[in-house]
Amino acid sequence: MLEAISQIVRQAGQIILSAHDIQNSVSEKQGIGNFVTTYDVKVQNFLQEKLLALAPDAHFVGEEEDTHADVLTGLAFIVDPIDCTANFVRGMKHSAVSVGVAQDGVLQMGVVYNPYRDELFSGKKGCGATRNGRPIHVSDRPLSEGVFCFGTAPYDRSLREHTFRIASRLMERMQDLRRFGSAALDLCDIACGRVDLGFECILQPWDYAAGALIVAEAGGIVTQLDGSPITLNRPCSIVSGNPLTHKTFIDEKLFV
Repeated sequence: MLEAISQIVRQAGQIILSAHDIQNSVSEKQGIGNFVTTYDVKVQNFLQEKLLALAPDAHFVGEEEDTHADVLTGLAFIVDPIDCTANFVRGMKHSAVSVGVAQDGVLQMGVVYNPYRDELFSGKKGCGATRNGRPIHVSDRPLSEGVFCFGTAPYDRSLREHTFRIASRLMERMQDLRRFGSAALDLCDIACGRVDLGFECILQPWDYAAGALIVAEAGGIVTQLDGSPITLNRPCSIVSGNPLTHKTFIDEKLFV
């Protein structure tokens, strides 16, 4: 199934690459700066049709449906058709198709594809993670030698002060930071060792389901900010990294 999903996700990426007149396809959803385009809907409809053809009895949870129903029971596809629509609208070419697969609430597979770089990240529980078919692994750098990425939870401005308090603490302890906009690709950058730690104070499951599995299969750790397990049926905070950076983040309570 992982190979079949990967092929479907690559095809969905071609819809993104073929997009034109994007500015005239934009509408706003609830929350400041929360956009949806006709391409988000088009990609999601394509994924829903193709993925459910693989497993007709599976549940499909997509961002544009805005529902978390049935994720914890049976087989479920957890899908973000265009992760970081804001980047897509602005032509920044740093967005991704993300498909996570869970069985009874446990992540089993994940595929994240950046069509602009033709990079496909995938992982299967117990089988490792790859980028374009080659094995990947998280870095072994400690916090003091690392770079972190983070999301600013732009749709919930009540978390802004907390977000930048954590970022400020990490800047004092780490070498530098990055802010890319796509949570799915942030997780993949951690999985392949480009970045050593990442966090965001709140994310939806479709933002992190696939990436979290890929990080775990690449030898990393993904939890909520306080170290508790992530959830798939509701939004939660996220911190991910290699074992060294994640342990320091939790042990020294850098999330407070």
